[in-house]
Amino acid sequence: MSDRFELPAELNIYGALEIRDALLAWVTENTAKGGDYLEISARDVAEVDGSGLQLLASLSNMGQSWRLVEASTVFSDACRTLGFADWLDGRHSHSKSSGAAK
Repeated sequence: MSDRFELPAELNIYGALEIRDALLAWVTENTAKGGDYLEISARDVAEVDGSGLQLLASLSNMGQSWRLVEASTVFSDACRTLGFADWLDGRHSHSKSSGAAK
């Protein structure tokens, strides 16, 4: 899929509701288009907290396959710290069945 979701620079609790709404709308639109998985970019993320990562984990809990196509150093460090390092391997799509959400 060429239409990827760009995570915002501030992926934290303060924008979680707005980001969630945008992400769900994007997922709905792109799921209708078909494809094996959705692509998400975290290249611009400069600040992230647990609630930001929970938004992505929720995709896995919905059974939606997705993969991370780009990641900032801040985002990568947060993933490693909070146990989501497997998201950083862009070769895999993540869904509940693949065990990405722990």
